Amino acid sequence: CAAVPRRLLHARGEGVRGRVGRAVGRPLRRFHAHDAHTFLIDSQRFKYPERPIVYLSACYFMVALGYLARLAIGHDEVACDGPLLKTSATGPSSCTLVFILVYFFGMASSIWWVVLSFAWFLAAGLKWGNEAIAGHAQYYHLAAWLVPAAKTVAVLLAGAVDGDPVAGVCYVGNTSTENLNKYVLAPLIVYFSLGGTFLLAGFVSLFRIRSVIKRQGGIGAGSKADKLEKLMIRIGVFSVL
Repeated sequence: CAAVPRRLLHARGEGVRGRVGRAVGRPLRRFHAHDAHTFLIDSQRFKYPERPIVYLSACYFMVALGYLARLAIGHDEVACDGPLLKTSATGPSSCTLVFILVYFFGMASSIWWVVLSFAWFLAAGLKWGNEAIAGHAQYYHLAAWLVPAAKTVAVLLAGAVDGDPVAGVCYVGNTSTENLNKYVLAPLIVYFSLGGTFLLAGFVSLFRIRSVIKRQGGIGAGSKADKLEKLMIRIGVFSVL
């Protein structure tokens, strides 16, 4: 686009291309090699509260496709309309497609993270069993897919999609701080607050269980406490990632 010098755009584009390629390459390989393969062969292996991890992986895979599309379609085809930035007002195009892949599935992944945190809280904090948590699966899917879909439609109707001349993708809020706050930052803050609350409540419950195990003592108490600590560490690391 004319707003960015071509040599600078090319240099930054190559840098972004390399970073994006490296960033999404590993998740793509891991998704195909492990999550997708295992889930398709033995879908019952992933039960609640762990099952949302599969949907998280699928969402990240689709987001990665959105970023890879600019490599296959071309920088200018996605983000630029001649000397101008592309927007959703220009009609259905590669810009809109990339936006849907990145925004819709990006927001869906955030909600699936909240669902994962909530399911883990039900299991660790309220002592719900797998079947009890799975009994509400339709509501998890309703929230995870319907909310991002409504937000995506709202962004498109508002004409808030715009191209990024450096990254070569279309998103919302590249040229408008108001749109960025309304459609990206505000929802992410809500999701982070909800997920963080459920995680914190779950950790508090596990700490209480750990304290009870240590107070009771007996044969195997130390081993049970160690296993519980390892579980808490794994959950904490995964939640941060």
